[in-house]
Amino acid sequence: MQVKQTQDLKSVIYQASLAIRKAVFVVEQHVPAELEVDEFEDQAIYFVGYVDDQAVVTLRLIEAGSDYHVQRVAVSRPARRHGYGHQLMRAAEAFARQSGKKALTLNAQLSAVAFYNQLGFQATDKPPFLDAGINHQEMVKKLTA
Repeated sequence: MQVKQTQDLKSVIYQASLAIRKAVFVVEQHVPAELEVDEFEDQAIYFVGYVDDQAVVTLRLIEAGSDYHVQRVAVSRPARRHGYGHQLMRAAEAFARQSGKKALTLNAQLSAVAFYNQLGFQATDKPPFLDAGINHQEMVKKLTA
């Protein structure tokens, strides 16, 4: 899988990210479109994984002080269960480490907590909460010893 990244909202990489997000979150999970595209779009670094020149997985990072907050992790339906989500998360983690960040944080859908546990994320003490009508758990992965 080839990983590309951008901060340019006019780029084809961002457009590919947005297409995957809309297919997964808006169409499949019925998240309102006005919640999916938010005020942080122009502050994020977008990562997109390509297989045979097809965008199949995406995520974005938002700087949060000494950490990055991982958001909008989505894998297109036909590309699921091939490890692309893990690969993209590892690429984002490597980027965060190279950037000197101390941790990655995220709000995982409860159905995805095991996925993030496999990547070394741990649930925080914060209780599960609703976001866009979906139960989430705050998780963190420390990047320093």
